Amino acid sequence: MDLARRARGTRGTRGTRGTRGKRSALVGGLAALGLAFAGLATGGTGTADAADAAGAKAAGAEAVGSSAGAAGARAVPKHAVTGYWQNFNNGATVQKLSQVQNQYDIIAVAFADATGTPGQVTFKLDSAGLGGYTVDQFKADIKAKKAAGKSVIISVGGERGAVAVNSSAAATNFANSVYKLMQEYGFDGVDIDLENGLNSTYMTQALKSLGQKAGPGFVLTMAPQTIDMQSTRNEYFKTALNVKDILTVVNMQYYNSGSMLGCDGKVYSQGSVDFLTALACIQLEGGLAPSQVGIGTPASTRGAGSGYVSPTVVNNALNCLAKGTNCGSFKPSKTYPGIRGAMTWSTNWDAANGNAWSNAVGPHVHGLP
Repeated sequence: MDLARRARGTRGTRGTRGTRGKRSALVGGLAALGLAFAGLATGGTGTADAADAAGAKAAGAEAVGSSAGAAGARAVPKHAVTGYWQNFNNGATVQKLSQVQNQYDIIAVAFADATGTPGQVTFKLDSAGLGGYTVDQFKADIKAKKAAGKSVIISVGGERGAVAVNSSAAATNFANSVYKLMQEYGFDGVDIDLENGLNSTYMTQALKSLGQKAGPGFVLTMAPQTIDMQSTRNEYFKTALNVKDILTVVNMQYYNSGSMLGCDGKVYSQGSVDFLTALACIQLEGGLAPSQVGIGTPASTRGAGSGYVSPTVVNNALNCLAKGTNCGSFKPSKTYPGIRGAMTWSTNWDAANGNAWSNAVGPHVHGLP
């Protein structure tokens, strides 16, 4: 990300989010060999089959109910827009949480930080960088957003994030510390944005423990890079499947990436409808319910190092997946009307670009079938 506090910023520089993603088609192809062995190919024609629909219903019931203690009761919409809010000033529009655009249903506060204790995280509001924004104002704004029907979660990671959950003790520390932040600030849940490695065994333990502490309605999102979701054998993908019963949505980052394989075995380059749809298909056919799949793109050309697409392309990709219309050369063999929606980095870069992303994508997502 940009050289700001903690050198995080544009998700391209929201870390140069792509040191791993930019390994080109060769890495994408090698990683996707596991995809072929896993037998992930598009299914028959029609809409997502009954098993997918049942999975979506079961997962959705867990994901959209009442939230944990301090968080209160609220629902994540069937089709939702997620936006990252920057707790630092990197040249994008500085916002108070109260100024986050109304189109965003899930607001991910970026980021929680590692401590000296393995797995443990903490959060400190960058009051100085945000023009004197106080903790009391921040907490009041979270409460107000929730009263307006929004979910506010704490994001863990980022390109420079050093959080590691590599043991049972670290998993316990992670669950306890995130839950403490939920109680202190009123967060509804957590976003997993670990870009420097993830251990599926211990992260699964941590998230299941956190989900039990939080109770029904716990909001859990993930933002893996494209390389992390090429195969169900990848640690990120395994984690998502392991916690499917409490998972709200996986908003993969379709940017700062090299070329990758789609679910049809063909290579696609970022920046196109096909890249979005053919890679989303891997998750949709790999075990996630349609309600657990979202499309993550930058809010502006300044929001990432590469891979920006216009809001029109995002909407076309959603139409292709949900209704089978506006597709490019790749057309899925069935539709997924329950697809959750879209994500952007960030609400701040969106504001800096005249809210062009949320004004176009928000109403479109909320109008999906």
